[in-house]
Amino acid sequence: MTLVVNTSAEMEALGQALGSVAQAGDVIVLTGELGAGKTTFSRGFGAALDLESPVSSPTFVVARTHQSTIPGKPALVHVDAYRLGSPGELDDLDIDLPHSIVVAEWAAPYVQVLSDQWLEITLVRPAGGEIADIEGDQPRVVTLAAHGKQPELYQRYFQRAGAR
Repeated sequence: MTLVVNTSAEMEALGQALGSVAQAGDVIVLTGELGAGKTTFSRGFGAALDLESPVSSPTFVVARTHQSTIPGKPALVHVDAYRLGSPGELDDLDIDLPHSIVVAEWAAPYVQVLSDQWLEITLVRPAGGEIADIEGDQPRVVTLAAHGKQPELYQRYFQRAGAR
């Protein structure tokens, strides 16, 4: 499924819409160059989970766990795998996948150590966009693709994205 997201507010709203259908055990991989909107999407995704703390880029800590304020709702583990050098380093994070939702930026090469099922969301900013404009409100093309043996497990994300 491919969508066009015109502004950063729309990107955050898309994240919130998809976060509203997230379940424990879900793995979301965000792929896109610097400034494509991965962290903006993640902020919206986290907002739907009623987290104790706002989502910010985990670049320098690799992973942050955000607990929900609602008892029984899963935690969000937000990962930035950019600085990881191998799949083993992602596995070393020891993520409690059955009780968490994982949103992992830059993790496409390593995701199979976490799960055999995942949703990849690819964000592309316009060609020729200036680095100074990476946070600007330029349209982004967002593509959702389910991976694994049972891609239908992620059908709820496609339905929610189409209904937004």
